[in-house]
Amino acid sequence: MAHVLVIGASKGIGLETVKAALAAGHRVRAFARSAADLALSDAGLERFTGNALDAGDVAAALDGVDVVVQALGVPATKLLGPVTLFSEATNLLVPAMERAGVQRIIAVTGFGTGDSREAIGLLQRVPFRLVFGRAYDDKDAQEMRIRRSTLDWTFVRPGVLTPGAATGRYKILAEPRSWRNGLIARADVAHFIAGEIDRPTYVKRAVVLGG
Repeated sequence: MAHVLVIGASKGIGLETVKAALAAGHRVRAFARSAADLALSDAGLERFTGNALDAGDVAAALDGVDVVVQALGVPATKLLGPVTLFSEATNLLVPAMERAGVQRIIAVTGFGTGDSREAIGLLQRVPFRLVFGRAYDDKDAQEMRIRRSTLDWTFVRPGVLTPGAATGRYKILAEPRSWRNGLIARADVAHFIAGEIDRPTYVKRAVVLGG
């Protein structure tokens, strides 16, 4: 079993990944500014209160871990202003991982990031850019920084996120010609991530997840 650091563990895909990784038997270090408030109880869980933009916090959180899951998010209220969280946090995390000798990173970005942008349908492109453009430009920078690293990375690009329990009935679209948008539960994204921790099938590859 792996020792997994989940950055962005307090909500959304990060929180679901903490649950899924614990259920799979891994030890999990849940990193978030509000980590102390996590309403979970498991012998394999360590709450780590920290800021993803603080180099000292990031370096300390990497001690002894095998795999990093980067699952940062920004509130919807901040999408219309400048977004720099993803790139700034990654610019700290990547060299810290390289110094610590932690090789494996699974980064949650999104459908429409990087080379999947061209797969967005014509009718969706204008509203997508209006609402998510700033965030996804920053996610592009996030992915580019990781690609330039020496790390063994996987980019997880979910489609439209929904609440609810994991179904296990989602599509893993690994070939660019198959990429398309679709609905997927956050818990199913976490299910995929937990599986990739156990069996790293998509190293140095990007996958789109959808229903």
